Amino acid sequence: MRVFTIVVCANSRHSSDTGASDCFELRFLNLKQQDFGCVRVLLIVNPAASSVSPRVQVLAQRALAEHHDVRLSETTRRDHATRLAEDAARNDVDAIVVLGGDGTVNEVANGLAESATALIPLPGGSTNVFCRTMGLPDDPLEAVTIAIEALAAGLIQPVGLGSANGRYFLFHTGIGFDAAVVEQVERQGDLKRYLNHPLFVYAAIKTWLRHYDRSRPAFRVIGKSGNPVEGAFAICLNTDPYTYLGNLPLQIAPRATLDSGLSLVTLKSLRSDHLLKLVFDALRPPAGLSSGAYLDVDDDLDGATVECLRPVPIQVDGDFIGTADRVVLRHHPGALRLLRTDLLPT
Repeated sequence: MRVFTIVVCANSRHSSDTGASDCFELRFLNLKQQDFGCVRVLLIVNPAASSVSPRVQVLAQRALAEHHDVRLSETTRRDHATRLAEDAARNDVDAIVVLGGDGTVNEVANGLAESATALIPLPGGSTNVFCRTMGLPDDPLEAVTIAIEALAAGLIQPVGLGSANGRYFLFHTGIGFDAAVVEQVERQGDLKRYLNHPLFVYAAIKTWLRHYDRSRPAFRVIGKSGNPVEGAFAICLNTDPYTYLGNLPLQIAPRATLDSGLSLVTLKSLRSDHLLKLVFDALRPPAGLSSGAYLDVDDDLDGATVECLRPVPIQVDGDFIGTADRVVLRHHPGALRLLRTDLLPT
């Protein structure tokens, strides 16, 4: 199949002295306009996200506008993207392209759940877990060309979502320790854009030493078996991997996919050797965890309940959302229309 290349420039005028930093080559399948099918697109951009710049925003918008009717909105505060998505769905917008981090993508998914409007995520944050799970590169300009190809191929499909106390999540929710780490990172929000992974490592060590009670269980998990499991840290996954350490995926529940039920991993102890073993097992092939003396793994769940023994922190798709005395986890099959860039032939 032939492709053609266009050059899009951030400058309004393309002259011979335009530098490479101002232009970006976009490669598309050699398809006619009617093959793409012009759709109404809202491009939601979080200008504060780590990988978003005015240049990236301009180039992404122009690339999409080559074939589709594109309108732009920028977020200005937390949960703004959810309201923008809800308004777009009410006005029968066909798809929302999100240029931002995992938190912004999550907000849009919450605004689009159970609607006919599709979600098209582009990487704009520091880790971009969901976009990378969908097979997209970290570079947002490379990702937009892949998204355009997937849209041309008609790869919008319904997928399942998870929810924690009514808040939808795309890839996971963390209960306990990792949510406490996320809370510490968010308190240093200005540094996250520049330090990212080192900041998370520092926050994890600081939280383990000073900001989380490791002396006793934090909650009881009631899953498929109905038998309570006491834990200090739990992760409920809608997809795998859980996150990335640099370029390495931390795969703890390979059975968690967009086409299956949820997976719930409960760590019964926060002993340092248990945490290190969890990370080691998640990184080495074949990746994935199994139940054992310090760990409980429950796959293909329709739901579960976490009864907290004290107020426990919660994070959803990497955003801290507060503390809870009880967490109700649910799976919602087919709740979101998603552009499946992961299904494009390689």
